Amino acid sequence: MFEEPTRLGLGLLTGILFGFLLQKGRVAKYHVILGQLLLKDWTVVKIMGSAVVVGSVGVFALVDGGQASLHLKPLLLGGVLVGAVLFGAGMAVLGYCPGTSVAACGEGRRDAMVGVLGMFAGAGLFVALYSPLQPLINLWGDYGKLTLPELFGVSPWLVVAGLVAASLLIVWLIESRPRRREPSEAPGAPGTHHAAG
Repeated sequence: MFEEPTRLGLGLLTGILFGFLLQKGRVAKYHVILGQLLLKDWTVVKIMGSAVVVGSVGVFALVDGGQASLHLKPLLLGGVLVGAVLFGAGMAVLGYCPGTSVAACGEGRRDAMVGVLGMFAGAGLFVALYSPLQPLINLWGDYGKLTLPELFGVSPWLVVAGLVAASLLIVWLIESRPRRREPSEAPGAPGTHHAAG
């Protein structure tokens, strides 16, 4: 039922490290998440994209080395789409995703604590309503325990390499965009000083 203590300890240690990096990366701050939703601050995309890339390399390396195993869930399109809408709406209202809200709790942010309580309540409600929700979850079919390597008939490492390449391209595109000036930075704006010429 439970993993070996060493694996649980490793999971706890990596979870603490991940939370620490989220906090140091400033993605546990409401205004940073809001900036991402408004497409003004791309810190969240860069940090979470990096986490996905590093995580995919690490997971497949551990699986190949026999140190971990994949526990896949079936692809239920209805459940995925409804869950995505609820997740997005919750993130827009709260200003945190599940990971960043827990990191923000560690900073003592009360709004995040309320959000985490809401997540627990939502999870309990989902468990209570699991059976009545089945028609909605299965609305667009059950595609089984499908992975991209199986779908395309390629090595998992080829998919990981594509993910790394796509992530590097996205970061390059974000970083090469011309920076927009804030109103306070515009020439002649109140509070700006110009050298006498």
